[in-house]
Amino acid sequence: MNFVEARLAKLARNGDRNAFAELVELYKDKIFHLAYRMLNNKQEAEDAVQETFLRVYTNLHRYDENQKFSTWIFRIGTNLCIDKLRRRRNTYSLDAEMSDGEGADFYAMLPSDEDTPEEQLIVSETQAQIHRAIASLPEKYKSIVVLRYLHDMSLQEISDVLDMPVTTIKTRVHRGREYLRKKLEQEEEVVSTNPVPK
Repeated sequence: MNFVEARLAKLARNGDRNAFAELVELYKDKIFHLAYRMLNNKQEAEDAVQETFLRVYTNLHRYDENQKFSTWIFRIGTNLCIDKLRRRRNTYSLDAEMSDGEGADFYAMLPSDEDTPEEQLIVSETQAQIHRAIASLPEKYKSIVVLRYLHDMSLQEISDVLDMPVTTIKTRVHRGREYLRKKLEQEEEVVSTNPVPK
């Protein structure tokens, strides 16, 4: 339980704008990272961050101080992303999202200690493969995989965020991981059967 966050939430609920600004500062990057991984689109992720904080602000009176603030805000952000995915499910095209280069730009911001351009290319290709595999996950596994492996949450924390039994989370983590493994193996097969000309 983070008492600082609970105190900031209480102050914000009583109209302290600086306290709310501190909460935004603490969580904006984490929520962006979550939204970007789930939505695979920078603009939509930025919109999701704004919508998340708007919902947090308008629902501060509902926040239960006995619960971790991080669990509460991640639940709001995750549910918002799931709603966005459901709305665009019929028209969503992974190729259309990736064609403008948006998917790869995120990795360009990560620091690299690789020496040669060849090594950098291999690393960025691997990251892009993982990124595509996560983007293609079925909706019910995507949020769980993102929270587990990219936000390093425990099964219990994910259970709290998504309001699901731990046994369901455990099953979906396993199935999501299997889905990713198969997807990455398929990509490897495609690469090995269609080598890039030198």
